[in-house]
Amino acid sequence: MNMNKILWVDDEIDLLKPHVMFLTSKGYEVDTCNNGYDAVEMAGETAYDLVILDEMMPGMTGLETLPLIKAAHPSLPVIMVTKSEEENIMDKAIGSKIADYIIKPVNPNQVLLSIKKNLHSKQLVTEQTTADYRAEFGRIASQQMAASTFSDWCALYRKIVGWEIELSASSDKSIREVLSYQKNEANQEFSKFVKRNYFNWINQRAAEDEIPVMSHTVMRRRIFPEVDSGERTTLLLIDNMRYDQWRTIEPMLRGYFDIATDDFYCAILPTATQYARNALFAGLMPLAIDRLMPDKWLNDNEDGGKNMYEEEFLQRLITQSGKRYKLSFDKLVRPEAGRRLLDNMQHVYDADFSVIIYNFLDILSHARTETDIIRELTDDEAAFRSLTRSWFEHSELYTLLRLLAERGHKVVITSDHGTVRVDNPVRVTGDKETSPNLRYKTGRNLAYNSREVYEVTRPEDVQLPSGRLTSSYIFAYNRDFLVYNNDANRHIRYYRNTFQHGGISMEEMIVPFAVLKPKKR
Repeated sequence: MNMNKILWVDDEIDLLKPHVMFLTSKGYEVDTCNNGYDAVEMAGETAYDLVILDEMMPGMTGLETLPLIKAAHPSLPVIMVTKSEEENIMDKAIGSKIADYIIKPVNPNQVLLSIKKNLHSKQLVTEQTTADYRAEFGRIASQQMAASTFSDWCALYRKIVGWEIELSASSDKSIREVLSYQKNEANQEFSKFVKRNYFNWINQRAAEDEIPVMSHTVMRRRIFPEVDSGERTTLLLIDNMRYDQWRTIEPMLRGYFDIATDDFYCAILPTATQYARNALFAGLMPLAIDRLMPDKWLNDNEDGGKNMYEEEFLQRLITQSGKRYKLSFDKLVRPEAGRRLLDNMQHVYDADFSVIIYNFLDILSHARTETDIIRELTDDEAAFRSLTRSWFEHSELYTLLRLLAERGHKVVITSDHGTVRVDNPVRVTGDKETSPNLRYKTGRNLAYNSREVYEVTRPEDVQLPSGRLTSSYIFAYNRDFLVYNNDANRHIRYYRNTFQHGGISMEEMIVPFAVLKPKKR
C-alpha cells in the first residue's frame, strides 16, 4: 500500500517535529517547509495527497499561499492552521475551499483526525457501514420471517432501502451483493404474501385493520382528509416513482418543507399506469370503472389513450364524496409543459385542491430500456438514483415545489406504482392479442408454468375487466420478466436488467406517500 504524502507548511516547523514524527509513525510521508514561497514550489514539483498550511506566516501568508496552490491543484485538500477564530479570516479560508481548519495550539490527535477525515473518509465509512450492516443482517432476516401484515413489509422495505442507500457509497462490492441477495429473498417472500392475501384485500374479506390503503382507496382515506384540514393542498403524483427515488430527492426539500408524513400505500395489480392511476383518481377498481363508464375504459388490446380521463374521474369522486373543493388539474407529459405551468401558476395558487401529474420518471425508465447511452449511465440501482437526483435538482418540478412552499401550500407527494429491475426470464406463449407488458399479461390463450406466476383465471375475482369472456391475467414475481418462446433469446438480451412494472414486488407495490408542510418563514 502506498504511503500518503503530506506537505506541512509552518514558519515554526522546527517546533512541530514531534507532531511530524507522530504522523510518520502512523504511516504518512511528511515533507516540511517554513514559508509560502517554498510551499508553492514544492506543491508544483511533488504530488501531495494533502497540505497542512499555517494561516499566519511572515512574507506570504497562508491565505495568500492557498489560492496559488489551489490554482495548480484544485482538488488537493488543504487543512488551515490558525491562531485566530475571527469570522472574517474563517470566511476567507472557507471561501477559498479549505478542506478543514485547526486552531492552535495544535494537538497531534486532532491533526490525525482531520487527515483521516480528508484522506480516508470513504474507506472508514465503508468499513463502519459494512460492520453495521453485518450486525443488522440477522435482525433483517428475523424481521422478514415475522412479517405478517402489509405494514410489516413496509417497515422491512424501508430498512432494506435505507441500507441500499448507505451501502451504495461503499467500495465493498461483496457486502452490496449480500444485501442484494437478502433483498431478493425478501421479495420472494413478499410475493408469496401478496398471493395469499390479495384476493381478500380487494374483496374486503380480511379484517379492516389488515387491509392496506390501496390505489382505489388512497384518495378517500389519505388525500381528501389532508385537503379537508383547510390548508391549500397540492397533490403531486410522480409517475413510476419508487421509495428509493423519493429518499434521493427528499433531502433537497427539507430546506423548504417539514416532512409531516413519510408513509406508504399499496398499488393494485397490475402495477401499471392504465390500472393503478385510473383506480387512484376514480376511487374505483378497474372492473367498476369499466362497468360504470365503459366509454372511458380501454382494455390492453384496444387502441387509444388509456389514461385520458383522470380529471373527470377525480371530479366525479369529489362530487360523490360530498366535497366542494375548487380543483385545478395539470398533467405534465413533456418538459415544455412544466415550463408553461411555471409561467401560469395562479390557478394552482387559487385552488383548494390542485393536482399535478408528472410523467418524467416513467419516461426516464422507458428511455433506459430503449436508449443505449441512458442504459450505460444507469448501469445499476445506485446510478439510477443518482440520475434521478440530478434530474430533479435541475427540473421545473423542483422550482415548482419551492414556489408552492413560498405560497404556503401543503404538498402530498406520491406515485401510482413503482418499477423493478428485471433479470430472470419466464417463458410464456399467447396469441397475437395478448398484452405485450413484460410484468403481466392478459389474453385468451396464455400458456405458462403456473408455479412461476400469479395466475388469475377469473379477472372479476380481483376486480379486473376481462376484455373477452375467456381472458385471464398472469403476474410476474420479484425480478422475473415474461417473454414469448418464439424469438425468446433476442428479447431476453434486450430486456434483461431493464426497469419494468406491472407485476408483484416491493418496489412496484409499496408506494411512497409523503405529506410536506411549508416551513414558517
